[in-house]
Amino acid sequence: MQLLKLNGTVSFMKMRIPAMLFSLLLIIGSIFSLVTNNLNWGLDFTGGTLIEVSYEHPADLPKMRTILQQNGFEDAVVQNFGSSEDVLIRLAPRDGVKATEISEVVIDALRSAGDEVAMRRIEFVGPSVGEELAEQGGLAMLVALLCILIYVAMRFEWRFALGSVIALAHDVIITLGLFSILQLEFDLTVLAAVLAVIGYSLNDTIVVSDRIRENFRKIRKAEAEEIINISLTQTLNRTIITSATTVFVLIALFYVGGALIHGFSTALLFGVFIGTYSSIYVASLVALMLGISKEDLIPQEVEKEGADMDMMP
Repeated sequence: MQLLKLNGTVSFMKMRIPAMLFSLLLIIGSIFSLVTNNLNWGLDFTGGTLIEVSYEHPADLPKMRTILQQNGFEDAVVQNFGSSEDVLIRLAPRDGVKATEISEVVIDALRSAGDEVAMRRIEFVGPSVGEELAEQGGLAMLVALLCILIYVAMRFEWRFALGSVIALAHDVIITLGLFSILQLEFDLTVLAAVLAVIGYSLNDTIVVSDRIRENFRKIRKAEAEEIINISLTQTLNRTIITSATTVFVLIALFYVGGALIHGFSTALLFGVFIGTYSSIYVASLVALMLGISKEDLIPQEVEKEGADMDMMP
């Protein structure tokens, strides 16, 4: 199947059926994983204890994990924080044990290996607080989608609004599905990344929708599918450049930013690709399937009051 026409227009909509099936497959797989595996909630949502310690020399993380496992902390998450000497330890909540007592046991266990360990800080997040954060995070995403629906409906047309919201829901579900399938830790930084994905995808969708509306008004003799293909082709260079520059930054964050923002950069990296895809094959496709036409996008002329009086001699 040829996607490139003689005039240089890419026939994106010729692939709409395979794209629709691909999206449905991803969404079904994501929902199935979310139902069966759930998300690997981080300390921010489950509650627990966070301990930051510092060594005089680069910390041996595998050795630290072994020591903590031997002392009953099999669920401990150990990772560098800022430098090779600073380490962040995350522990799941323990009933009936205070955070200060846990920190003392952890520090004593690490010092028993003969290393000089200094405790920098300790934080405790209760399970009730973590549950509230999860609820508020989900509510934030729903409110964002609702506000976007209202804005795009007022700014463009209800078919574009519905397509935009479906595309954003598509991106969020599949991104969450990725974290569920791979069992990557989902914390507040990842939630922030998911909200950023919504913004990124919306920006791309609005650019495409604006060009489609402009071409519907400019091109007189063309079918809706052809106008959408022309619009997507015209915005293709902008989309590639924007996505490429964003991906370069996110790759740098992933490899240089440290383990604490791996989830953040992973969610955004995946979100950039899925958001670009959805602006083409979800938002535009939904508008096409809903029967978007030239008449829907051409503003109606409003007669000014008194215009007939001005025409009288």
